[in-house]
This record gives sequence, structure tokens and C-alpha cells, in this order.
Amino acid sequence: MVQSEVHLDRHIVLPQLPRYQAQILVGLVAFFCFGNSYDGDFVFDDSEAIVNNKDLKPETPLNSIWGNDFWGSNLSSNTSHKSYRPLTVLTFRFNYLFAGGLHPIGFHVLNIALHCVISVLMINVFAILIGGLAFDGKGKRLNQAPKASFLAALLFAVHPVHTESVAGIVGRADLLCALFFQLSLISYCKAFYGSNKEYKFSIPWILFSILLCAVAMLCKEQGITVLGVNAAIDILMICKVNILELNQRLFHKGKALENNELLKRGFLARMGLLTLGGSSLLYIRWRIMGTGPPAFTEVDNPASFADTILERTVNYNYYYSLNAWLLLCPWWLCFDWSMGCVPLIKSVSDCRIISVVVLWICLIGLISQALCSEDSHKRRTVTFGLVLLVVPFLPASNLFFRVGFVIAERVLYLSSAGYCIIVTYGIGGLCYQFKNYKKVLCAAVLGLLCMNVIRCMLRSSQWRSEEQLFKSALSVCPLNAKVHYNVGKNLADRGIQTSAIEYYREAVRLNPQYVHAMNNLGNILKERNELLEAEQLLSRAVQIQPDFAAAWMNLGIVQNSLKKFEEAEKSYWNAIKFRKKYPDCYYNLGRLYADLNRHADALNAWRNATVLKPDHSLAWNNMIILLDNTGNLAQAEMIGKESLKLLPKDHTIMFSLANVLGKLQKYKESEGLFLTALKINPHIASYHGNLAVLYHRWGKLDLAKKHYELSLKLDPAAPGTKENYNMLRRKLEQLQKKDTA
Repeated sequence: MVQSEVHLDRHIVLPQLPRYQAQILVGLVAFFCFGNSYDGDFVFDDSEAIVNNKDLKPETPLNSIWGNDFWGSNLSSNTSHKSYRPLTVLTFRFNYLFAGGLHPIGFHVLNIALHCVISVLMINVFAILIGGLAFDGKGKRLNQAPKASFLAALLFAVHPVHTESVAGIVGRADLLCALFFQLSLISYCKAFYGSNKEYKFSIPWILFSILLCAVAMLCKEQGITVLGVNAAIDILMICKVNILELNQRLFHKGKALENNELLKRGFLARMGLLTLGGSSLLYIRWRIMGTGPPAFTEVDNPASFADTILERTVNYNYYYSLNAWLLLCPWWLCFDWSMGCVPLIKSVSDCRIISVVVLWICLIGLISQALCSEDSHKRRTVTFGLVLLVVPFLPASNLFFRVGFVIAERVLYLSSAGYCIIVTYGIGGLCYQFKNYKKVLCAAVLGLLCMNVIRCMLRSSQWRSEEQLFKSALSVCPLNAKVHYNVGKNLADRGIQTSAIEYYREAVRLNPQYVHAMNNLGNILKERNELLEAEQLLSRAVQIQPDFAAAWMNLGIVQNSLKKFEEAEKSYWNAIKFRKKYPDCYYNLGRLYADLNRHADALNAWRNATVLKPDHSLAWNNMIILLDNTGNLAQAEMIGKESLKLLPKDHTIMFSLANVLGKLQKYKESEGLFLTALKINPHIASYHGNLAVLYHRWGKLDLAKKHYELSLKLDPAAPGTKENYNMLRRKLEQLQKKDTA
């Protein structure tokens, strides 16, 4: 028996709510899932895309957003990821300006709000894809699947795979892309009006839909795929093309295709507009990329570097099966799936091939239902489920170009909508087949929704801090060197060096080519004065990656500490060779020259550091101190005053300049700088001690005594202070005796 057109919605085990009530409930459920992430920190990729992204700062010209990639690098640079998302960056900039700085709450709140809006809009999208386009006598679109669209929107709102996109601020790109994707799809459907048997269409609405597609692309590249979904809607819903019947006509002689019907409906004109719009957007996007596609490494996407086409194909399909599993059972979630997290399949005896077979059995089963079912409603619903599942995923599939990841949960944000349509249809089918068990099925559906809500809450709480996020990945991807690296880095940032060393060592063990882990481990060992092992690690890092400027600089610091001055100088110059604008390296090079008494070279290196980074406090301070120690007081005064114009609140520079002015007998000016420095930081013993020396020279002995005592109170072992204090006391005693004589 062929099921009726409306059976799916009629048998769904959920109440039929008024439209506004359904929208409010979906929005509230979406908020309930991810609302606990509102006060989270900036985590993982947020550091590069937001915290360190100069395009967010008010002092950066607004037009720079249009010439840089998502991470703030110039698109013409060979190191750029070519991810062109200026509208997303623009929203980050608005967050920054609105909050008056880098305060994560505003960023998180907007992400949560976007997910709520998208979930609510999904009711409209699902109503079209499941219920079809139907109009009342006044031309108003009807929702022919209110319960099915409501259930599918609930499933979408509570899907745990969305956590990365919602709780991770960088996921804003996926949220904005999804929003304009929806609006483009809805606008395309609004282009059609008239009777349900013969649609008329509006070209302005179609052009507006293409414009919204362009906006979606400016949020994330995935937005271009909405044109494919719109084309599928046109073919299957507007033109009512029966794919099975079409194939039969193609392969059976004597059955001609009825092209006239498509021409009458303007199908070719609409496809021409979509093709022209899509081609133009792709061409513009390619021109914007400048130097060509980004270069990724084997650790980013090992399958794309496999030796044979067969091996690449098998592993790509295994990746697809893992993505499908994340949609089906989203309890195995990880912030990063690279670096050994998913080992390659290299043999037919690998049991993981079974998952690839199962994936294609399921896909073939769904495709056969979409093509061969006698129920036109079933054909349309399953087809749109597959279209929305597959088409938005295509840019991440490695089919057209190499991508820079193995699995990324955020790219499933839109594809999960197709999954929700298929699951909703499955639930409707079960409800139709087991009419006598409606209460059981209703409890099962509510149980599934509640389970996903709980998982969303738990997962979004893990995204609130890097410590929780990174540690949560250890049980999911214990072979991922990057996970161990990030846990180690987080521990090191919190000063827990012993544990950090263990995780860095494990990262290097899992991936012996992991130069960043070697560099960070070498830095910690350097701080612990384990210089020989630090030198070995850093030397290995620069051998593996000769253009690793940071490792060259750190190697130079270690070699300087080991008194290997010639090797240290070479390492510093190698760092500068591979990173021309490297102020910290010039600073450390200056320290090396100072140790070698090459004062002119030291001053030149520090001057280069301040030219490249005008607020480099240490370089300015060292110049003042070196000039002071070598008796060049006038030049030291000039450098000190120049630096204070750039860093008017830097108390270390005030202190150094005050010492110079005191030696120049400019006591009043020196006193002012000492007092200002102490106002900023009153707990530094040397500030009080040197101010006391100034007063001692100046003849203000009572004030000198006061600050000597404050200095000794803060640091009883302050060098020279106790001797100066005792000298002052003897002088005061002598003066007192004279007064009494």
C-alpha cells in the first residue's frame, strides 16, 4: 500500500503547536543547550582569530579586513590560510568595540543568539523541504508539515556536534554562513507564487537569493553550496521532476523527454541565473586568493598525502564514515582530529574498512528510497535530506581541493540539518508502522532530545576553558600529538612546568617531527637551566624545519647561556633571516653583544627592536642602562625621554631615566620620575633605595632615611642599601651631636 502524502506529519508523536509557540520553544531549547558557555574564555583558535588578530583593533583601518584572511594575515602572503571571511571578522570587531576590549562574554552571547535564531528559522526551512511549497487562496505559503518541521528543528537545535560552532567563538563563521544560507534558500522559495500546479517566479527574488549566497560566502566559503540546494528545490519541487521516471525515459528508446514543460516553467532561465551567479562568485573568490590555494602539511590531512589514489579514496571514505558517526552518535567529540588521531588505513585487513562498507550500504539504501519509492512525498523528503546532508559538506570532502583538517565538527553544522530531516522521516515511519506504541515512541523521542540536551550542556561546559577542553580530548584522541601539546602548553602557561614537560615529551614521542612541541619543551628546560637537553631539542627542531625562526632565536638564547657566543650569534641571524621583522630576536642579539662588550652593536640591535616594535620596553630600558653604565649620560637622557613619549606609564623606564638624571644633578626632575614610578608600583625595594640615594646626594637626609628604611623593609638584603643607610645614620648622628654641642 502506498502511504499518503501527509502521513509523515499526521503520525509524528508530538503535539501540533501554533507557529509562534513552536518557534519560542525551539529558541528556548537551543538557548538551554549552550547558554552555559556565555561566560567562557577565549579558547583554542580564538587566540589567533580574535585575541592576536590586529583587524579587531580600532586603530587598524577598516578596509584592511577586506585584504586579510580570517586570521589577520595578508591574503597575498604564502603563509595565509586563504580563508576569506571579512563579514565574520567585522562582527568580531563590532564585539570588540561594543565591549571596549577583548571581553569574551559579548562574543559568546552573540554566538548563542545566532544559534537560537538559526534553529528557529530551521522550522521554515524544514517546512518547505518536508511539506513542500503550497499556497492558500491569497498566495500565502502554507506549512503542510508543522509537526515534522517542529521535530526536525528541535533535533537540530539540540545536536551536540554544534558545540564547537556555538561555544567556540571562531565558530561564528559557521553560524553566520548558516544564517545567510537559510535566508538565501527561503528567498529562492519566495520567488515562486501562483497555484500549486503551475508556479510563476520573480527574477528579483532569485537575484536577491544569489546576493544572500554571496553574503554567506563572505562569512564562510561553504555558503556557495546553497546554490546547489536551491537548484535541487527547483528541479524536484518546482518542476516536479521524477528522477526515476527521468532515468527510465533516458534509457528506454521511444520515450522522449518532455523538455517543453521545463521550458514553459522557466527552469533553464533560473538555472542560467544560478550558474552565472555561482561561476561569478567562484571566479571572484579565486582572484581574491591571490597566490593560489593554501599549502597544508601531512599532519594536517594525512590521507591527502597518501601514495596511491586507492589509499586516498579509502581513507577519504573512512573520514566520511567518521563524520556520519558523529552525526549519529555525537558523544565522541574532540577539538582537533589531526596528528595521528585517525591513523591511515593501509591494508585491506584493517577492520575499519567495515565502517566504509556500512556507510555506503546506508547511503545506497537512502538513495534507492529517494529514487525508487512509489511514495512521492517519501522520495522528496529523503532526497532533500540527502541533498542538505551532502551538498554543504562538499567543500570539506577533499574532492575538489585539499583541506587543512581530518575531521572538523564545525563543518557539520549545516549538514546536520539534512541528517535531522532523515531522522525525522525515520521517526515518522516508525510512528506509522507502530501506531499502537505511540506512548513508547513519544517517550523515546523525548529521551533522545533530553539526552542530546544533556550532552550539549556537558560539552559546552568543556569549551568554557582551555584546560577543560584540552583534557577532554585525551580520552577521545590519545594518539593525537597536538592534544598533548595543547595540554602541556596550558599547564606551562599556568606555571605547572613539571606536568607540562611530561605532555610535551609525549607529544614529541607521538610525532617525532613536531617542532613546536620541541621548541616549547626546549624553552621550559632553558628556564630550568637544563641547557644541554634544551640545546639538543632546539637544534633538532631547526634541522627538521630550517625556517622556524622562533626555534632559531631560542637556540641562540640557550647557546648564549652556554657561552657559545659565535654559535648564538649565528642562530640569532638565522632567525632574523627567516623572519625579517623580529624585534624580540634583535633584543636578544643586543644582549649577546652587551655580554661581549660590543656596545655599539648592542645599541644598534636594540634600536632595531624599537623601530620594529616601538613599545618594546626591554629594548628601550637596556639602551638607557648601557649608556648610563658607559658614561654617556646625555645620550641616555635623550633615549629615556624619547621612550617615555611612547611608553608614558612604564615605571621601569622612569626608574632608569631617574637614575641618569640624578647623576646629571637634575634632582627635581629625577625625584618626580622616582615618585611617579613608586606610585605605579610602590613595592619595589630598588626604587625606594635609589630614591634614597638621590635624597642623600641632594641633602634631604630625612627623606633619604625614610626611603632607605622602606627599601630594607621590602628587601633586607638589597645590595648596597644597608651600607648607605648605615652611612646616613652616622652622618645624622654627627649632625645631631653638632646641634647639641
